Parts: sequence; C-alpha cells; structure tokens
Amino acid sequence: MRAIIFYTIIISLALCEACGSGQQSGNQSKALSKSTKITVNVPEFNDDSAYHFVVKQLEFGPRVSQTVAHEACGVWLAEKMKAYADTVYLQEFRTRIYDKRVFDGMNIIGVFNPEAKKRIALAAHWDSRPYADYDPDPANHRVPIDGANDGASGTAVLLELARLLNNSPISEQLGIDIILFDLEDYGPPTDTRNRYSEDTWALGSQYWSKKPHIPAYRANFGILLDMVGAANPTFPREYFSQQYASWVLDKVWLKAYDLGFGNLFINKPGSPINDDHVPMNEIAGIPTINIIHLDPSSSNGTFFEHWHTVNDNLDAIDKETLRIVGTLVSHVIYNEQ
Repeated sequence: MRAIIFYTIIISLALCEACGSGQQSGNQSKALSKSTKITVNVPEFNDDSAYHFVVKQLEFGPRVSQTVAHEACGVWLAEKMKAYADTVYLQEFRTRIYDKRVFDGMNIIGVFNPEAKKRIALAAHWDSRPYADYDPDPANHRVPIDGANDGASGTAVLLELARLLNNSPISEQLGIDIILFDLEDYGPPTDTRNRYSEDTWALGSQYWSKKPHIPAYRANFGILLDMVGAANPTFPREYFSQQYASWVLDKVWLKAYDLGFGNLFINKPGSPINDDHVPMNEIAGIPTINIIHLDPSSSNGTFFEHWHTVNDNLDAIDKETLRIVGTLVSHVIYNEQ
C-alpha cells in the first residue's frame, strides 16, 4: 500500500436507511404485512484457514517483483485459485516502474459463475514492498518487507472466500471475480518520492482496468481489501470510496453494523488513499470501495503502526480481524444473490 495523497478534504457523510412518511392505503398495508424476509445461508468464514494462507505466502519470503520468491508465490497462488474457481486467468503484462525499468507482472483472476451477467469484483494485491522505507531504523530503508498485513492479509481473505465459494456455491445468477493484483507496491522509496508521479503505484490494477481479463468486462460493484489483518483495526470510510461509490460503502457498512462490527467499521471520513480501487473506478468505471486499516494516531500518521517496516511480519496478524473482514465480505456477496 502506498502513501496518502495529501490535500484538505471536507466530507459530509450520512449513513442511514430511507424512511417513508404518510399513511398507507389498505391494500398497501395488507401487502406489506404479507412480506417476508428472505434468510440466506452464509457459510462460516474460517479464520484458521485464512491465517494459514497468510503463513504460506510469507514462507516464500518477500514477494517482491522479479525475485524467485515472487515467482514461486505466484505459481502457488495460481494453483490454489485453480483448485477453487470455475475459470482462472493469469494475466501477464509488462510495464515500466518508477525508474523506467521494465518489469514483468501477473494478475491472477479467479472467476465463479462465468455466465452470470450480474457480477461483483473482489480484489487485493499479492506483491510486497521492496523497501522498508518507514522503518524506524534507517539501515532498513532498502530492505524488502514480509508484507504480512500489507498484501498477504487481503490475499488470504480472498483465498478463503474462494474456498467457501467452491464448497458452498453462490446462486448461478451472480458471478464473483476474485482479482489478485501484482506490482501494487513497487513505488519509489520515500526519500525519492517527490521526483515521481503517483501513477507509478498500483501498476497491476492500472493494466487490468485498461485491459480486463474479459473484453468489455463489467461488474455491479467492487470491494478492495488492503491491510485487513492487524489487531484492533479501524476502517473508516476512505475518501475516494466515498467519492466514487458511496452507495457501496453504505451497503457494506450497514451490513457490518448488522453483524456487530460497527466498532471497527466506523462512520467517519477517512483519508484519500491512492490504491488499486482508484483505477478500478476511474478507468474501468466499476464503483469500488477500499476496506483499509487507517490509523492517524500511528507513528506514520496514516496507516497501521508497522506499515512499510520490517515489523510487518506474521506477528502483526490477528485471526480475529481476518475473521471479521472475511465474515463481512461473505455476508455481503451471499446476500447479494
């Protein structure tokens, strides 16, 4: 996950359900009295399984692009997705990073119910940061990070959701596309950042948004997961999510309150984060929100405490947070059918 885009924002948020006024006619009242609430069977999200998927990613080492660890992890992720999804696309691409070197990347897309017209896109990034440039020790500023929370946590939650969809298929009228983006986190080191533009981040999602795995691909909405595994997180309403997809935020946040997670999914404005959901909104035209751990009280001033440090390792991961985020997303998609 890259740094925040700094500018002043003023957001007025309202999270409420519309209510009607006035008297109902007799026929209307009779019809309403006969209405029933549909109960949807949502499979239980397994936090142990999700945690195992975090562990497996970290066993390869830092998943920094153009390394043996990155390549090996990509093969493993593709094989896991093939075991769960109806169809898997391995979208290989070439792109220039911030210093003009040409890198190879691979987005991994698992498709469920490929014939369904109504679709939901779920996304995370699977690469990890090559620089611990926010580590308190300057000697670590060019050391790659494990990215347990920043990358592996979102990917792990989506892998577990893929396993659930395989074991408990969703309605054939609803399609789910799980997209693991590559080259999200290979932006310039902090001490050189002012020399480069913000579009040197999120390279995999930029590519996919211009050339999706299916020509003219459309989804009703999207949910991006980034840094969703640390203990005691706070997930405010991220600014670009509010600007582009406020109705999706409302849907997800209301479901969080219904499930008793309102203490984490807080109804207040969050900072603007230039993440993978920005090209999904601006280029692909898919209303997409970002569920991301934001903490202005941390030492970095924006993200969770160990963001872009060598301490973003397995010790930073909390199973309960994985369970809460995974449970929320599973309830959103299964109720959408």
